[in-house]
Amino acid sequence: MSKQDYYELLGVEKGATGDDIKKAYRKQAMQFHPDRNPGNADAEQKFKEINEAYDVLKDEQKRAAYDRFGHAAFEQGGPGAGGGGGFGGFGGGGFSDIFDEMFGEFMGGGRRGQASGRGADLRYNMDISLEDAFGGKAATVKVPSSAPCEDCKGTGGKDGAQPVTCSGCNGHGKVRQQQGFFTIERTCPTCQGMGKIIKDPCRSCGGSGRTRKEKTLSVNIPAGVEDGTRIRLAGEGEAGMRGAPPGDLYIFLSIAAHRIFQRDGANIFCRVPIPMTTAALGGTIEVPTIDGSKAKVTIPEGTQSGHQFRLRNKGMSVLRSPARGDMFIQAMVETPVALTKRQKELLQEFNDAGEGEKAKNSPESQGFFAKVKELWEDLKEG
Repeated sequence: MSKQDYYELLGVEKGATGDDIKKAYRKQAMQFHPDRNPGNADAEQKFKEINEAYDVLKDEQKRAAYDRFGHAAFEQGGPGAGGGGGFGGFGGGGFSDIFDEMFGEFMGGGRRGQASGRGADLRYNMDISLEDAFGGKAATVKVPSSAPCEDCKGTGGKDGAQPVTCSGCNGHGKVRQQQGFFTIERTCPTCQGMGKIIKDPCRSCGGSGRTRKEKTLSVNIPAGVEDGTRIRLAGEGEAGMRGAPPGDLYIFLSIAAHRIFQRDGANIFCRVPIPMTTAALGGTIEVPTIDGSKAKVTIPEGTQSGHQFRLRNKGMSVLRSPARGDMFIQAMVETPVALTKRQKELLQEFNDAGEGEKAKNSPESQGFFAKVKELWEDLKEG
């Protein structure tokens, strides 16, 4: 099966600048990265192809050879024949370069993390309540991870023996191979880029220097966090290979919907049903607040549905600040239901008694129907 043109793969013209190629690659890499398409073999294959294309087109010499000879310039083990997946698995290729630049430390330091054997970063999704987000909390999480092997003390060698320099690459982690007028640099197949090898591996960890283990950690959730907040626990990720530094653990917070309150930044909104009589005559109601207390709200005479009352400093905590947002009470005037015969009679008496005062008693409805009447008259005249 013939390969697709590298320029077409990245969606750029043949004369595109280096910056244009880089931007196109970023967009494609983010779209087809395996982490965003778990279990999607087509996306994984596409991801490899665009990395292969970028690896060639970002290099002026390789690009010149490709423009002249096409894919034939890289046959017999050239960069187009590379295979591995994941970060840094493309022989000095593009994805780790770009992803390091965009996300840096969060994804484990890209190629630098791979080459040094740094442990992988871990992600933990935590659900918290709106009350927890308001007041903060100390939480305990259990994370399946890896820890330095106790038998070899993390070295990977039997009885703690230290790794020795790889003879295949002399400790560089990479090997070079001449391909025509190109010199291709690849990850050393003997030490997998580590630069060192284990002659007599530890039986407990198989030479990796780490074993699977569940960790219990305490996490401090500060007051005022928002949905999607990320908390970093440095050094609490996967253990590194053979004594290399561990990765980090990232806690991603998700705030559950509240049964009464709706949050908008530091402010809280609450819809409160108001009895028709209270809305008409005025009165006082008590409403709950996010801190667990109650607040009194004075309802003036003639309050309409949708009217908002503002309670200052009764909203959410502000992250890393003693300040608080505001709480907004939205009045929803409730029409009475299941009336008794006597209640209906009283309402009818009220209606009849105010026959001549409707313009004053119900100004909004009177104004609306006056406009409707004018509209009908205009339509008749037209």
